[in-house]
Amino acid sequence: MHVTALRDHLDSLLDVARFKDYCPNGLQVEGRPEVRSVLCGVTASQALLDRAVAEGADAIVVHHGWFWRGEDGRVTGVRKRRLATLLAHDISLFAYHLPLDAHPELGNNAQLGRLAGWSGRAAFGDQDLGWIGAPERPEPAWQLARALAARLGREPMLVGDGERVVQRIAWCTGGAQGYFEQAILAGADLYVSGEISEQTVHLARESGVPYLAAGHHATERYGAKALAGHLAGTLGLSARFADIDNPV
Repeated sequence: MHVTALRDHLDSLLDVARFKDYCPNGLQVEGRPEVRSVLCGVTASQALLDRAVAEGADAIVVHHGWFWRGEDGRVTGVRKRRLATLLAHDISLFAYHLPLDAHPELGNNAQLGRLAGWSGRAAFGDQDLGWIGAPERPEPAWQLARALAARLGREPMLVGDGERVVQRIAWCTGGAQGYFEQAILAGADLYVSGEISEQTVHLARESGVPYLAAGHHATERYGAKALAGHLAGTLGLSARFADIDNPV
């Protein structure tokens, strides 16, 4: 498959034009024209790049790519080493940030909800990125936290009223603690995201709505994994997901 055809397919599939984002979505670094093997991951770290080189991948597809708004754009140090790895081995880099969060089937929010057994979807928050649904059964927040820990393989942090019975659950993966107040206004009994900030604790305590910080990387492994399955099943590419360990 030609690299531009893959770009066009992914851009259309993930509805890139709909989003205002903090980075360029799509093809960020162009490599060899023909793509047969794709490695998918959460972040375009040096470890993922080295894995792609070792496995002979033609392209890398990630959720967290490069060229973030406000970053120093000089190609030195870590940036130089990363870019040099791709250019030396003629590997393309594709990155899809908010579009991969939001996709109704392959996205991080959709996949986290499926993994956790949460049903339904009502959108809230900036660009309708947040999701609201229902847990498998009404139960206290601490029990939901324990179940999610087992499924993610990571102990989350629950703040606020752990005994509150959750009938309506809101979530947005990654660093979406800023949507907490909007989740409360939307009627959530519990809000789940990846990261937590100092002020999040006070809002949980004072609002009566608990907050569950389940890990940025831990909650965002599943969109890239689902995308690898799509590329293999729909386009016939050799595509796999590599989970580079990250404790956050």
